[in-house]
Amino acid sequence: MIQPPFDIATLWALSPADFGNKAKALSEWQAKNNAVYKEWIHLAKSHQMLEEEALVTGIPFLPISFFKTHDVFIGPKPSTHFESSGTTADVVSKHWVTDLSIYASSFNKGFELCYGHPSDYCIIGLLPSYLERAHSSLVYMVDHLIKQSSHALSGFYLNEFEKLDTVLKELETKKQKTILIGVSFALMDFADAFPQQLKSTIVMETGGMKGRRTEMIKPLLNAYLKERLGTTTIHSEYGMTELLSQAYAVKEGVFRCPPWMKMLVGDEEDPDQLKTIGRGILHVIDLANIYSCAFIATQDIAEVYEDGSFSILGRADNSDRRGCSLLVV
Repeated sequence: MIQPPFDIATLWALSPADFGNKAKALSEWQAKNNAVYKEWIHLAKSHQMLEEEALVTGIPFLPISFFKTHDVFIGPKPSTHFESSGTTADVVSKHWVTDLSIYASSFNKGFELCYGHPSDYCIIGLLPSYLERAHSSLVYMVDHLIKQSSHALSGFYLNEFEKLDTVLKELETKKQKTILIGVSFALMDFADAFPQQLKSTIVMETGGMKGRRTEMIKPLLNAYLKERLGTTTIHSEYGMTELLSQAYAVKEGVFRCPPWMKMLVGDEEDPDQLKTIGRGILHVIDLANIYSCAFIATQDIAEVYEDGSFSILGRADNSDRRGCSLLVV
C-alpha cells in the first residue's frame, strides 16, 4: 500500500489550523498517485492551482460523475467497493475502498461528535431501498452502529411497520434514548400508517425518496414527519457513496461537518471559482477519502455559512459538469 502524506490517525483530532495544510498535502499526493485525478487536472488545465498557497479554494475538484465512469483509487485495485442506489437502467457510482477501517473510524468518530457513543441508544434502521441491494455504504455504517448499540431491540426493520410501531411504543414507555434512521419515503410511509408521539426518539432522515414518492424540499418533509411522529425536530444525515464521512443536521436543515471534512461552493456557471461562504454548487473535501479522491464537486446546490455549516437547497439543473467527457483512461 502506498503511504499517504500524513498519519491517518491524526485526522480524527484535526484542528482547523491544520486542515488547509493536510488538504494541500493530500491534493498533491493524490495528483501524483491517482491516475484519474491526475489526468482530470491535466485535461482541465487546473494543475497550476497546486502551486498556489495552501488554501482549500485553490485545490482542483473531481466531478462526482467520474465515480460512475472510472475506477477512482490509488495503489492496487481494492477488493471492496460501495455502490450508489439506482434502477437497473442506471449507471451507478462505485467507490473502491482500500481500507475499511478508515471508513469505520470516520463514521464512528463523526457519530460520536454529534450524538455520543452508540451504546447510549437503541438504534433502529428503516432503510428498505438500501437493504434490498448489495454494497450500500449506509447499510454498512448503520449495521456497525447497531452492533455497537448492543440494545436488544436495535436492528433493521425492512417493511415491518406493525412490529416497528410496537417496538417504538415499548421504548417510549421506558424513556429509552432511541435513534430511528430511515430513508425519507419509508419514514413517511411509516408515519402515515402509524402516527406517533415520540419524545425519547431522534428521527433522522436520509437518502431521499428513491423514486417511491414525490421529492420534497427539506422544510416540507420535516414538517410532514414532525406532524405525524410528534417530534419537535427532525435530524438529517448527509452522506454519499463517494464519501467516507458524514455531516449531520441536529438543527433542522443545517449540517455540520466533522473536523476532517469541509464544504465549499462553486459558481454554477464556473465551478472552478470557489468560495468558503455563500451559495453555489457544493464541493466537498473529505480527508478520509485518502485512497480514492478527497476533493469532489457534487451536483447539489447548497449554502455554506460563516461557521462552516451548510444547507442543501436542491440539485443543479444540468448535473453533469461540463468537460467530463474529456477524460478517458
